[in-house]
Amino acid sequence: MNQAYLFNNGENYQSYKMLGAKPDTSHDGELGYRFAVWAPNAKSVNVVGDFNYWSVESDALQPYGTTGIWTGFIDGAEQWQRYKYAIKTEEDRIILKADPFARHAETRPNTASILYDPDDYTWQDEAWMSSRPEATEAVPLNIYECHLGSWRRYADNNVYTYREIAPQLAAYLQEMGYNAVELMPVNEYPHDDSWGYQVTGYFAITSRYGTPADFKYLVDTLHQAGIRVIIDWVPAHFPRDDFALANFDGKPIYEYPSDRMKEHPSWGTLVFNYGLAEVVSFLTSSAWMLLEEFHADGLRIDAVSSIISLNFGHADESKIFNYEGGEENVEGMDFLRKLNRIIRNKMPDVLMIAEESTDCWGVTTPVEDGGLGFTHKWNMGWMNDSLEYMKSDYYARGNLHDKITFSLYYAFSERFVLPFSHDEVVHGKKTLLGRMPRDYWRQFASLRSLYVYQYTHPGAKLNFMGNEFAPYTEWRHYEELEWFMLKYPNHKSMQDFVRELNHFYLDSSALWEDDRSWSGFSWIKADDANNSVFAYIRRNAEQSEELLCVLNFTPKSFPDYKLIMPGGGSWKLVLDSDSESFGGSSYLQEDTGRHLLKADKVVCAAAESEGDEHCRGQRILHDKEDEVNTPVKTENQEANYYWELDMKLPPLSGLIYIRESSD
Repeated sequence: MNQAYLFNNGENYQSYKMLGAKPDTSHDGELGYRFAVWAPNAKSVNVVGDFNYWSVESDALQPYGTTGIWTGFIDGAEQWQRYKYAIKTEEDRIILKADPFARHAETRPNTASILYDPDDYTWQDEAWMSSRPEATEAVPLNIYECHLGSWRRYADNNVYTYREIAPQLAAYLQEMGYNAVELMPVNEYPHDDSWGYQVTGYFAITSRYGTPADFKYLVDTLHQAGIRVIIDWVPAHFPRDDFALANFDGKPIYEYPSDRMKEHPSWGTLVFNYGLAEVVSFLTSSAWMLLEEFHADGLRIDAVSSIISLNFGHADESKIFNYEGGEENVEGMDFLRKLNRIIRNKMPDVLMIAEESTDCWGVTTPVEDGGLGFTHKWNMGWMNDSLEYMKSDYYARGNLHDKITFSLYYAFSERFVLPFSHDEVVHGKKTLLGRMPRDYWRQFASLRSLYVYQYTHPGAKLNFMGNEFAPYTEWRHYEELEWFMLKYPNHKSMQDFVRELNHFYLDSSALWEDDRSWSGFSWIKADDANNSVFAYIRRNAEQSEELLCVLNFTPKSFPDYKLIMPGGGSWKLVLDSDSESFGGSSYLQEDTGRHLLKADKVVCAAAESEGDEHCRGQRILHDKEDEVNTPVKTENQEANYYWELDMKLPPLSGLIYIRESSD
């Protein structure tokens, strides 16, 4: 079927193979480049560039039927030459525009597109690409979010290239126990301060760090190190820069035409017209190219909430409604469904992760079942509740107890990622460490316990770069992370702790294999608001591995804390955030008997059981899990029993025990 026809009907998800500039040969055998651009309202389109001294009168393109596409061949045009389109508008104005489908671009502040042959790299990651698991398989997913321009820099503050950073990043991720990296946007963008979230080149990898081939080398290197590569992709909005997509042919064709729909008022950016078929082809093609040509293992789709809502960022008095009277942007939702359906059908091993902050139903439900079709969704509610709880004073946390327990009411409603992202360590919010209250020691201890909570809670994990060694200074995109902090023992110990926690997570199927149901999670202690203590069990799919996770979120230690267990058996301590090796108090270090705990059977008379808190609690626990123990009988009296685990709890700690035996 004609590629232009498919493009005009929103069905061409590889339109970058038709549009843009590509090396070609003329009918006469001359080498050059063939150009194609969609500009349906243009009176004429010429190509200007280094090959014709930027003359707006040279190299006119011809309309391709009634498709709105203009095409032509320029012999002698060569790779690395700069170019733009000179578009005559309906008002006879000449405007110069970068190529929306350009494969390479000048480095800011320059704005020209660059002729480039995309077939310029030989991949070495065949083994990786052929062995990627299904995106929804039960596999651990531990993501390191990274901004390439500020992870590492040279002493003179110059950035590393893609090729220079590749071996360093791959080795670090392997060592630290991250099996995936999420790269903040790498599509071309003009403003450093936007961190890549205001894209002007949806088919061009930013030239800040090298060429597209250099970026492929980075992805290839990460794959050979066993690291998934997720790219942050931004189909929600684009900037107003006059050299790019805005009013591309003198009229709004990529953005909505109406003033009310075209703008994100809080961001000052323009909204894609998801109801226009050509825009759908454009966006789906951009996503497809990153996955196909650049071998990305997944996309994190930015600001999904703004795509699916008609009133995102708008005041109540300016609200509008769809044809059914709702506030959903039906066109935006249809675009996302089409995008996810195409990718899931063709690439079932690719992750599609939604940054979505509302209570929209079915974000990770398959499209055929009425959902949006993403494989994962960021759990923004969990993140906000957790940080609100942790920044509160230790002895006021009892009033916020539900900030920890509430997430389990909906933890299995979607396939979640638990993020501590870049957005949480900028704009005066402080770093994660800086949010923890009181003195230096308690801040570090609190952060370690928070990480234990994150890694033992159902859901995949994501942490922004630097969080692993707890810097005090907020992230600054214009300089490298404060790696020098690792010279100080507390920060080095934090890095050591996160490394051990990461590897423990990857190796413990109980923490990720059954993340979608209550069979993989059981509360043991959820109601101790007075002490801010929580306990729960995590299990793998076959119930062959059980972990007991205990959190103490106050500086108070407990020499004799009792838990009611669903059965007997012994439990071995396998991770202690309070260990001296991590900068903790070593509360358990000298008491080796506390490293192996045994749940003891405690019998209480039936006549007394109504007044026995532990017996009553045990019955409730059993009722919840539908497993009632057989009562113990004495000679003339029936009795109930419960299993009691007696343990020591260090201050501000997270403990993980593994079941060694069952009675």
